[in-house]
Amino acid sequence: MSDDTIAAVATGGGRAGIGVVRVSGPLAPTIARAVTARELVPREATYLPFLDQTGTALDVGIAIGFTAPHSFTGEDVLELQGHGGPIVLDLVLERVLSLGARAARPGEFSERAFLNDKLDLAQAEAVADLVESNSRAAARAAVRSLSGAFSADVEAVVGELDTLRAWLEAALDFSDEDIDFLADPELERRADDLVARFDALLARSEQGQRLRDGLTIVIAGIPNVGKSSLLNALAGTDSAIVTDVAGTTRDVLHERLVIDGLPLHVIDTAGLRESEDPVEREGVRRARQAAATADHVLLVVDAREAALPPVLDVPTDVPWTLVLNKCDLVDTSGDDSGRAPSDGSGTTPLATLSVSALTGAGLDTLRAHLQSLAGRDESVEGVYLARRRHLDALVEARDFAESALERLRTAELPELAAEELRLARRALERITGRYDTEDLLGRIFSDFCIGK
Repeated sequence: MSDDTIAAVATGGGRAGIGVVRVSGPLAPTIARAVTARELVPREATYLPFLDQTGTALDVGIAIGFTAPHSFTGEDVLELQGHGGPIVLDLVLERVLSLGARAARPGEFSERAFLNDKLDLAQAEAVADLVESNSRAAARAAVRSLSGAFSADVEAVVGELDTLRAWLEAALDFSDEDIDFLADPELERRADDLVARFDALLARSEQGQRLRDGLTIVIAGIPNVGKSSLLNALAGTDSAIVTDVAGTTRDVLHERLVIDGLPLHVIDTAGLRESEDPVEREGVRRARQAAATADHVLLVVDAREAALPPVLDVPTDVPWTLVLNKCDLVDTSGDDSGRAPSDGSGTTPLATLSVSALTGAGLDTLRAHLQSLAGRDESVEGVYLARRRHLDALVEARDFAESALERLRTAELPELAAEELRLARRALERITGRYDTEDLLGRIFSDFCIGK
């Protein structure tokens, strides 16, 4: 436990009905007695005034004391729950700081909970993710991570790695005996089970990472095909200016959407065409740049035009969908789902969809398509919120484990497999914080809000 005591306002800024000042550290009981003029019963809410140094009431509210290790941080903790006015909270916090506490850094309460083994690192990160959730699905996934579901699945894989490693060590130790551990069919079964666990863990984590971070979708196309109208239709607002004048959109326009719990960053871009106007040329350049760095591109064309889509000039690994807008103006009795035109760069779209930004026709199909792009898979149960660093660690661990399993199956240099299994375990331990660097911990907790 830390030798110093920290304090902060633990509720959001602005005016509210309730505001909380949180204190954690060895001075918490002393501060509680000074502010309340009484001895608090642990874990019992007491309604009373919060006093300044002269005994004058600063506010009236509820005080709760927690004794170590039975608290969020694992230390002695005091929570003063008063009125949520900024001035009142500042007065109470100043009183607490004058009694020997110091102002907490962002995320320091959660950091202490981690350091005192009240939370592992994945659970601590879930605290911040729950606060910042931008959809119900993300909030539910964050709660699963906070409750330890993600960590438990990671630990289950670690257990399988340990079992395989022990099996391998036995095979190496008894290599001179008349026992062939590597030929035991149980080893193959355990290896297959380990691969299945990795696959399930990655499926849940990848979907959770998209729930947390969303996808960046760029709407591109030549002028006057309805790109801005499509953005407005998806957003349900007039975010982008729409006119009949070609080249109305000259810069990228960002819009954040949530479709059935999935966050999307949708970018409307300038029409792709040659122009003598330097402002419009810059808009086209930015449009191509945005498309090159997007997770996916919606290439919009006028459904009445038979010409090929414009050349995007983006890397061939950027996936795209062909959107035939203004379908209300053409005969859509034919099925265009089998079309696979090129964008001029040699790639073909993942899908071809007919929509009308004006009437709304086909928009539900487009929304469902966007959900599929974001990895929405109803068959994946128990999704938990994950971060990019979690996915990187999982992929690294899986690669080490698969290499080790291949060595075990072929009996080629099995002694190297033991080291690869150890490295796989170490990669997984970075997720829960069993193995980590102080620098990484500093970066993680610095992103938290003060009071958490």
